[in-house]
Amino acid sequence: MAGEAELEAAEQWELVNTPLGEKWSGRTRYAAAMFFYKRGEMSAETLEVYRICARLDSENPLPIIRDRDVGKNWLKRIGFE
Repeated sequence: MAGEAELEAAEQWELVNTPLGEKWSGRTRYAAAMFFYKRGEMSAETLEVYRICARLDSENPLPIIRDRDVGKNWLKRIGFE
């Protein structure tokens, strides 16, 4: 069971890092962000930025998260500082 959870988390990690500009990439990142939010690994404020950016495939949510001064742990985890 733990192996399945780890595989799911690895898949969601790839999805939350979907390259900017790809068709549906904003929605893909948001769906993956929801996964991490539900696991308690992302704040509601951080998830909200992903939601706002969901329809904007070329918009990087990470600078917005930084500028709003939310999700510092998430930014560190994802390697954006």
